[in-house]
Amino acid sequence: MTNQQNVVVLDLKSHGVRNVLLPSSLPVAKSFSPQELKMLLMKRFETEKGGAKINAWVDSMRASSPTRIKSSTASLPETDEKSSWIVHHPSALNMFEQIVAASKGKQIVMFLDYDGTLSPIVEDPDRAFMPREMRAAVRDLARYFPTAIVTGRCRDKVYSFVKLAGLYYAGSHGMDIKGPSKSCKHKKGNQGVLFQPANEFLPMIDEVFKALVEKTKPIPGAKVENNKFCVSVHFRCVDEKSWAKLAEQVRSVLNQYPKLELTQGRKVLEIRPTIKWDKGRALEYLLEALGYANSKDVLPVYIGDDRTDEDAFKVLRDRGQGLGILVSKVPKETNAFYSLQEPSEARLLILTCSFLH
Repeated sequence: MTNQQNVVVLDLKSHGVRNVLLPSSLPVAKSFSPQELKMLLMKRFETEKGGAKINAWVDSMRASSPTRIKSSTASLPETDEKSSWIVHHPSALNMFEQIVAASKGKQIVMFLDYDGTLSPIVEDPDRAFMPREMRAAVRDLARYFPTAIVTGRCRDKVYSFVKLAGLYYAGSHGMDIKGPSKSCKHKKGNQGVLFQPANEFLPMIDEVFKALVEKTKPIPGAKVENNKFCVSVHFRCVDEKSWAKLAEQVRSVLNQYPKLELTQGRKVLEIRPTIKWDKGRALEYLLEALGYANSKDVLPVYIGDDRTDEDAFKVLRDRGQGLGILVSKVPKETNAFYSLQEPSEARLLILTCSFLH
């Protein structure tokens, strides 16, 4: 008769613990107390959960990089897809007569993203300079219509790029809003605009920035940018093979700050406060500050290229008022009504809008 012993076994597939009978002749590596089993199981769960999250982040990082060259065999389907997409999101330049019709008797308010809209996307975010021709176009636009720059960048940084005093600037995805320093002819009232709904997070953001700078040092091409109320980790110059490692380093820091969350833009991971505030909320706040919160005589126009601009596009669509315009060479799921191919087309539209005053 074979002796048997009762052994507790960790069933990893079902994520449970079960009792089985094993012959005593078989070696048992180790017996576990219930507490040890619980700790082992929880550690396994955390590993699986963390791995799944990293995989999801990497998949999302790839999805945010649609400009990668595709094989020639896919060119025909890709062309068909773009043609279909253009039908639903036609060029704002080709549909300018409709924009003119929509603006009749209404005050146009312009909202402009910066990177990829007013400036080309570049490898070094510190060199995303605004072309002189674009600056001249935006300056002319702001003479006739209230104009705001809404960006994920630090407000001071984007101001150093734009260098136009007569605009409204909403930095850090709208968490740092400031109006023109002098009295603005477009504004109903004389009080200045300064709004920072995430002030309490400043020390935390600074800590995270310093931690991420250290954590990402071993990853070539990674660049961490402190945008005051959020931190951006740029991976445009990081080899795709290192994306998982980069995501893991970001996760290891973010796990220590439950009041912060991860969002994503074009080749950038962004850590920001978990408050209910985004570019869409910033758009609504600025309309209210300008005196157009409940007005039917206003036409907000928002031009942007990034995933974070979708919050503003959605606000306009939900309001049934205003026009969202996506800058993109490739089809994307979007709440925008119209599209433009690149910043040069955005400049042309801005110039044309200046003649609507």
